[in-house]
Amino acid sequence: MLALSIPELVEWMNRFLWPLFRIGAFAMVVPMIGTQLVPVRIRLGFAVALTLLVMPLLPPLPSYEGLSPVLALIVAQQLLIGFALGFMVQVFFQVFVLGGQLVSSQMGLGFASISDPANGVSVVVLSQFYLMLTMLLFLSLNGHLVLVTIIVDSFGVLPIEAGWIGAPSLWRVVLSGGWMFASGLLLALPAVIALLVVNFAFGIMTKAAPQLNIFAIGFPFTMLFGLFITWVGLSDFIGQYHRIAAAALEMVGSLLVGGR
Repeated sequence: MLALSIPELVEWMNRFLWPLFRIGAFAMVVPMIGTQLVPVRIRLGFAVALTLLVMPLLPPLPSYEGLSPVLALIVAQQLLIGFALGFMVQVFFQVFVLGGQLVSSQMGLGFASISDPANGVSVVVLSQFYLMLTMLLFLSLNGHLVLVTIIVDSFGVLPIEAGWIGAPSLWRVVLSGGWMFASGLLLALPAVIALLVVNFAFGIMTKAAPQLNIFAIGFPFTMLFGLFITWVGLSDFIGQYHRIAAAALEMVGSLLVGGR
C-alpha cells in the first residue's frame, strides 16, 4: 500500500497545481479552445491532461511550507503568464478579422454582419470568412502543436518561482495592440487602395457628367469589384499568413525572454 506523508502530498499537489494554473489560464484564452463553443469542463479536462503530461518535464520546483503570501504571488504569476500567452495568440487571429472589416467597410459590406458563435459578437461576413480560413490553415500547419510547445517551453524560460513578469514583457503585450492594427492594415491595403481608385474614378465621372446617376451604379459596382479584389488576393493569403504568423511567434518569444 502506498503511504504518503503530509509533506510529500503537499509537494505533489504543488507540482500539479502550479503548472495547472498557467496551462488552465492559457486554455481559457487561446482561440479555438478558449471559445464559447467549447464547454468549460472540456477546457478544464484538456488543461488537466496537459498538466499531467508536462509534470515529468518540469525543472525542480521551489518548496514552501504552509500557506503564505508567496504562494498567492506564485499563483497570480502563473495566471498572468498563461493569460499573456493566450492573449498574444488571440491577437494573431484578430489581425485577419480586422483586415476583413477594413475591406468590408470600403466595399460597402460593412452592414452585412453575422453572429460569431465563437466569441458571441457580430462581425462582418468577410471577417468571418478570413477567420475560418485562418483557423483551417492554422490546424493544417500543426499550429495546435505549436501552442502546446509554447506553453511547455515557457516553464523552462519562465520557471515557477516567487517572482513576477518583467515590465518589458508587459509592455510588449500592450504594444501588441498596435501591431495588430498595423498588420490588419497591411493585409487589407491592396484591396483598400484598389477601391479608393474606383471611388476616385466615380468622383471624376460625377464632376464631368453631373446628370449621370452615379449612386445607382456606384454601390453595386464597388461591391462586385471589392469581391473580385478579395478573390484575387486569396492567391497570396498563405504568404500573408506565414508573414503574420512569423511576426506573432517572434513576439511570443520576446515576451518569454523578456519575462526572465
